[in-house]
Amino acid sequence: MSAAGPDSVVPRAGSAGDRLADGGAGPLRLMAVHAHPDDESSKGAATMARYVREGVEVLVCTLTGGERGDILNKAMDQPEVRANLPLIRREEMAKARDILGVRQQFLGFVDSGLPEGDPLPPLPDGCFALQPLEVAAKPLVKAVREFKPHVMLTYDDARFVALHEKMLEQGLESPYAERLAELPERASDPARKVFEVTTRVPCGDYFEVRDQALIAHATQVDPNGGWFLCPVDVQREAWPTEDYHLARSIADAPAADADDLEDDLFAGIREKVRC
Repeated sequence: MSAAGPDSVVPRAGSAGDRLADGGAGPLRLMAVHAHPDDESSKGAATMARYVREGVEVLVCTLTGGERGDILNKAMDQPEVRANLPLIRREEMAKARDILGVRQQFLGFVDSGLPEGDPLPPLPDGCFALQPLEVAAKPLVKAVREFKPHVMLTYDDARFVALHEKMLEQGLESPYAERLAELPERASDPARKVFEVTTRVPCGDYFEVRDQALIAHATQVDPNGGWFLCPVDVQREAWPTEDYHLARSIADAPAADADDLEDDLFAGIREKVRC
């Protein structure tokens, strides 16, 4: 699936004619794949929190340790934090993991950072962005074979127009105006693929859990910053779902259209798994 307006992209495993990887036994399993610590809390986190509390096994695979990330919360921009950033980001990930209730594992790559300058400096030796595809894919393939997910999530991005309009309607200053002003330019980029929403997962009851997990990434997220300027009640009213695009499925789920979207990432799979 693809989530976040869409929120994520999701392949599904298992068709009516094929056996599921585990023969149909055991709980449902969801895997989310993210580049850095904190991505799991800003993209699809309420969905994961909901499914965990419904008994689904959820595994977050984090490709890098975020070692070269900037410190985006000024309160955390201290010399001792900078000196220990790799360790601190792992500790933050552990806190967020526990809040969401998911399992999580690092796949062992070194963060590529975001080099700036004109011309751009070269990427650091050995970083994730420089890995050949077969090297980059190997630990993820291993994790998939071991965990045997029924659904996998990754992400694109989205739902800010509805939140923006709802905040203006309620007389609030919207933090999304600048982002929305950039949308026409981004949408016209021929390299940018726009994914049709096929699945909307109701998860408004878990927005507070999502926010707690995001705040756990203290070096990356200011608790008084833009992530939290839109009140949760406004979010629940304007957009109480996290939205996904079904990228690929070998399960016999009915095709969704604009008037009949799925509301479950496991559509077509639940019937085949003995919980």
